[in-house]
Amino acid sequence: MTLALHGIGVSRGFALGRVHLLTRGKPEVIEYAIPRPYVAEEVERFQNAVAEAKAQLKAVRARIPDNVPADIASFIDTHLLMLEDSSLTVAPTTLIRERQCNAEWALKTQRDRLIRVFDAMNDPYLRTRRDDVDHVVDRILRVLLSADDEAASTQGDGRLEGRVIVADDLTPADTVLMQHQGITAFVTEHGGPLSHTAILARNLRIPAVVGIRNARSSLRDDETVIVDGEQGVVLTAEDDLVVAHYRHRQRAKRQERALLGKLKTAPAVTRDGVRVALHANIELPNETHQAMEGGATGVGLYRTEFLYMNRFDAPEEEEQLECYRQVVGALDGHTVTIRTLDLGADKQVDGGGGTGPIATNPALGLRAIRLCLHDLALFRPQLRAIMRASALGPVRMMIPMLSSLHEVRQVLRLVEETKQALRDEGHAFDPRMPVGGMVEVPAAAVSARLFSRLLGFLSIGTNDLIQYTLAIDRIDEQVNYLYDPLHPAVLQLIFSTIQAGQQQGIPVSMCGEMAGDPRYARLLLGLELTEFSMHPSAILEIKKIIRDSHAGELRDLARRVLNCTDPDEFPELMSLLAH
Repeated sequence: MTLALHGIGVSRGFALGRVHLLTRGKPEVIEYAIPRPYVAEEVERFQNAVAEAKAQLKAVRARIPDNVPADIASFIDTHLLMLEDSSLTVAPTTLIRERQCNAEWALKTQRDRLIRVFDAMNDPYLRTRRDDVDHVVDRILRVLLSADDEAASTQGDGRLEGRVIVADDLTPADTVLMQHQGITAFVTEHGGPLSHTAILARNLRIPAVVGIRNARSSLRDDETVIVDGEQGVVLTAEDDLVVAHYRHRQRAKRQERALLGKLKTAPAVTRDGVRVALHANIELPNETHQAMEGGATGVGLYRTEFLYMNRFDAPEEEEQLECYRQVVGALDGHTVTIRTLDLGADKQVDGGGGTGPIATNPALGLRAIRLCLHDLALFRPQLRAIMRASALGPVRMMIPMLSSLHEVRQVLRLVEETKQALRDEGHAFDPRMPVGGMVEVPAAAVSARLFSRLLGFLSIGTNDLIQYTLAIDRIDEQVNYLYDPLHPAVLQLIFSTIQAGQQQGIPVSMCGEMAGDPRYARLLLGLELTEFSMHPSAILEIKKIIRDSHAGELRDLARRVLNCTDPDEFPELMSLLAH
């Protein structure tokens, strides 16, 4: 009998292999007092542990080949940077001195403070960065407690070759190490599609399923399983027919990947001549190389939040300008769309607290453009930096979480004021730089026709639009099963936004995860979306679907989907759209 365990598929593909149960648990931390004469020694013990954690991560990074995408190494670099941050290196030593407590307890206390700030963040992607805090703290604790690191201890001994790792959770460093040891897939009890480990699995093309709460108790060490990263299911391989089916799918996938590489320079044009722009989503300047290597025609979403995090003060105008200059230069004439700050009032994650009390429901609170309009001292330097960057190449500025025409007018007035100030100071900028808005609040989608009269472009942020429309938090494991990009209300909002742009003659793009998901590409083409922005690794697969499609035929099918009132007919229509 075949056992099926269902979770969240975060890296597409299939794998067949024997289970390796990773039984490493969380380090147990207890508090005990340090006599005053020994406090300095305890501080030194903590500092030595941080140094050892850095050395371990640097050793992992050194094993990453030079020819892999830059953002794979950047995950390890992120953890190394966190080990330089005062919130994890200075704050615990202060606690040791003030409370005369042991290093482990001081670190745990500081970790809890940071996690509370991350948990209060409104952006699902940024909230999952709490995992990075956990991973870095866990590594320091293991050094302090002299705990074994199984992932590191098996390095090079061949024990993980062809294995399916089943664990509570994995760090990016674990994932990189295990990939070098030849693992075929991994399954975790925790995690979500936005965690660094999940993103890394997609980049490394390791099939992965996360969020299977009983995985370690349900699967036996050394038994053979099938990991289906597309369906988010793990199957025990006891049925020969099931095994044969997946082996056939594996061979087909390998052939498909080989063919995709040939499409890098091919245009994204449908069989009936509709040209589609395929842009990349990035968050660090060094990711532009991967975007262009992946065949992107520009950057449709440059997240700027990491300029503001893990620090006490906001970045100065010149610091921001330098980052934007790097991106514009690397794109060599292709357009970059820079999104203005999309954090809440809790933006400072440095252990010093935010700008005010944590909101009861931060997703509905003072965040994104609301925060920027509330705190112009925060917003003006970014406006100036983005506009000055526009003198260096094609730049668009995108405003997140717009919900009213009043906000749009406020932003445009500030843009005009900034232009005048830059003229007076003699700074160069593009006076025609497009200013657009993200449609991620249902009110913005309903008002898209009004917004399009004032803005230069619209971009649909499906991640937030779906969860706001359906009133669910997609990283809450108790309700994320309700997260449905195909919900009729969501599709109607997407279509009405696209229509609003067409009627006003302005571009409409989509930069949420839905844009990079092959399951929805034909439907979106049928809804007349012609500008997609996604993770660079998804571009070639979406391009192939576009080149194999006839947009006119898809438009007819998409209208039938929008007008479908029979739940039994819907799967059949989606099946027609998928082929």
